Amino acid sequence: MATDQKTRRPDVLTMEVVELIGDVVARYHEDFDLAADSHALTGAQARLLSLLSLEPLPMRKLAQRLKCEPSNVTGIVDRLESRGLVERRADPADRRVKVAAATDEGRQVARSLRESLRFAREPLAGLSEEERLSLRDLLRRMLES
Repeated sequence: MATDQKTRRPDVLTMEVVELIGDVVARYHEDFDLAADSHALTGAQARLLSLLSLEPLPMRKLAQRLKCEPSNVTGIVDRLESRGLVERRADPADRRVKVAAATDEGRQVARSLRESLRFAREPLAGLSEEERLSLRDLLRRMLES
Protein backbone atom coordinates (compact mmCIF):
# COMPACT_ATOMS: atom_id res chain seq x y z
CA MET A 1 0.00 0.00 0.00
CA ALA A 2 1.45 3.39 -1.03
CA THR A 3 1.80 6.00 1.68
CA ASP A 4 -0.29 9.08 0.98
CA GLN A 5 2.03 12.09 0.78
CA LYS A 6 -0.30 14.22 2.90
CA THR A 7 -0.33 11.75 5.81
CA ARG A 8 3.40 10.98 5.73
CA ARG A 9 5.46 12.58 8.50
CA PRO A 10 7.56 15.56 7.37
CA ASP A 11 11.27 14.95 6.94
CA VAL A 12 13.89 16.62 9.15
CA LEU A 13 14.74 19.29 6.55
CA THR A 14 11.08 20.25 6.10
CA MET A 15 10.64 20.54 9.87
CA GLU A 16 13.75 22.72 10.11
CA VAL A 17 12.40 25.01 7.37
CA VAL A 18 9.02 25.20 9.15
CA GLU A 19 10.77 26.14 12.40
CA LEU A 20 12.84 28.82 10.63
CA ILE A 21 9.73 30.29 8.99
CA GLY A 22 8.12 30.43 12.44
CA ASP A 23 11.18 32.21 13.84
CA VAL A 24 11.15 34.73 10.97
CA VAL A 25 7.44 35.42 11.50
CA ALA A 26 7.93 35.88 15.25
CA ARG A 27 10.87 38.26 14.75
CA TYR A 28 8.91 40.21 12.12
CA HIS A 29 5.93 40.61 14.49
CA GLU A 30 8.22 41.67 17.33
CA ASP A 31 9.84 44.32 15.11
CA PHE A 32 6.45 45.42 13.77
CA ASP A 33 5.05 45.81 17.30
CA LEU A 34 8.08 47.90 18.32
CA ALA A 35 7.57 50.11 15.25
CA ALA A 36 3.86 50.45 16.09
CA ASP A 37 4.68 51.33 19.69
CA SER A 38 7.00 54.11 18.52
CA HIS A 39 3.91 55.72 16.93
CA ALA A 40 1.73 55.04 20.02
CA LEU A 41 -0.22 52.41 18.06
CA THR A 42 -1.16 48.87 19.00
CA GLY A 43 -0.10 46.10 16.64
CA ALA A 44 -3.71 45.74 15.41
CA GLN A 45 -4.00 49.49 14.76
CA ALA A 46 -0.72 49.47 12.82
CA ARG A 47 -1.75 46.44 10.73
CA LEU A 48 -5.10 48.04 9.90
CA LEU A 49 -3.44 51.34 9.01
CA SER A 50 -0.94 49.50 6.79
CA LEU A 51 -3.78 47.80 4.92
CA LEU A 52 -5.65 51.07 4.47
CA SER A 53 -2.53 52.84 3.21
CA LEU A 54 -2.73 50.56 0.16
CA GLU A 55 -6.45 51.06 -0.56
CA PRO A 56 -9.71 52.03 1.15
CA LEU A 57 -11.60 48.95 2.37
CA PRO A 58 -15.05 48.17 3.76
CA MET A 59 -15.15 47.11 7.42
CA ARG A 60 -16.15 43.55 6.56
CA LYS A 61 -13.14 43.10 4.27
CA LEU A 62 -10.84 44.61 6.92
CA ALA A 63 -12.19 42.11 9.45
CA GLN A 64 -11.55 39.24 7.03
CA ARG A 65 -7.99 40.37 6.32
CA LEU A 66 -7.22 40.90 10.01
CA LYS A 67 -9.04 37.67 10.92
CA CYS A 68 -11.18 39.29 13.59
CA GLU A 69 -14.76 40.32 14.27
CA PRO A 70 -16.19 43.38 12.45
CA SER A 71 -17.03 44.94 15.84
CA ASN A 72 -13.30 44.87 16.71
CA VAL A 73 -12.49 46.60 13.42
CA THR A 74 -15.05 49.31 14.19
CA GLY A 75 -13.31 50.07 17.50
CA ILE A 76 -9.86 50.16 15.87
CA VAL A 77 -11.10 52.45 13.09
CA ASP A 78 -12.76 54.70 15.70
CA ARG A 79 -9.45 55.11 17.56
CA LEU A 80 -7.46 55.76 14.37
CA GLU A 81 -10.12 58.19 13.15
CA SER A 82 -9.95 60.15 16.43
CA ARG A 83 -6.19 60.58 15.78
CA GLY A 84 -6.77 61.80 12.22
CA LEU A 85 -5.09 58.76 10.64
CA VAL A 86 -8.22 57.20 9.10
CA GLU A 87 -11.54 58.48 7.80
CA ARG A 88 -14.81 56.85 6.82
CA ARG A 89 -16.20 57.50 3.33
CA ALA A 90 -19.04 56.30 1.17
CA ASP A 91 -17.96 53.55 -1.23
CA PRO A 92 -17.99 55.06 -4.75
CA ALA A 93 -19.33 51.74 -6.13
CA ASP A 94 -22.16 51.51 -3.56
CA ARG A 95 -22.96 54.63 -1.55
CA ARG A 96 -24.79 52.55 1.08
CA VAL A 97 -21.45 50.96 2.07
CA LYS A 98 -18.89 52.81 4.18
CA VAL A 99 -15.19 52.24 3.61
CA ALA A 100 -12.30 53.17 5.84
CA ALA A 101 -9.44 55.03 4.18
CA ALA A 102 -6.08 56.27 5.40
CA THR A 103 -5.69 60.05 5.50
CA ASP A 104 -2.52 61.71 4.21
CA GLU A 105 -1.16 61.64 7.75
CA GLY A 106 -2.16 57.98 8.09
CA ARG A 107 -0.32 57.07 4.87
CA GLN A 108 2.74 58.94 6.18
CA VAL A 109 2.64 56.99 9.47
CA ALA A 110 2.19 53.69 7.57
CA ARG A 111 5.20 54.52 5.39
CA SER A 112 7.24 55.34 8.49
CA LEU A 113 6.20 51.99 10.02
CA ARG A 114 7.40 50.09 6.93
CA GLU A 115 10.67 52.01 6.80
CA SER A 116 11.45 51.32 10.47
CA LEU A 117 11.23 47.52 10.17
CA ARG A 118 14.90 46.75 10.75
CA PHE A 119 14.52 42.99 10.94
CA ALA A 120 12.90 42.79 7.54
CA ARG A 121 15.41 45.16 5.95
CA GLU A 122 18.83 44.45 7.47
CA PRO A 123 19.18 40.68 6.85
CA LEU A 124 17.80 41.04 3.32
CA ALA A 125 20.41 43.71 2.56
CA GLY A 126 23.05 41.04 3.20
CA LEU A 127 21.68 38.92 0.36
CA SER A 128 22.59 39.50 -3.27
CA GLU A 129 19.88 40.68 -5.66
CA GLU A 130 19.82 37.18 -7.16
CA GLU A 131 19.29 35.64 -3.71
CA ARG A 132 16.51 38.13 -2.89
CA LEU A 133 14.80 37.38 -6.23
CA SER A 134 15.07 33.66 -5.55
CA LEU A 135 13.68 34.05 -2.03
CA ARG A 136 10.82 36.20 -3.31
CA ASP A 137 9.95 33.66 -5.99
CA LEU A 138 10.07 30.75 -3.53
CA LEU A 139 7.84 32.59 -1.04
CA ARG A 140 5.35 33.43 -3.79
CA ARG A 141 5.30 29.79 -4.84
CA MET A 142 4.63 28.70 -1.25
CA LEU A 143 1.73 31.14 -0.98
CA GLU A 144 0.21 30.03 -4.30
CA SER A 145 -0.08 26.38 -3.26
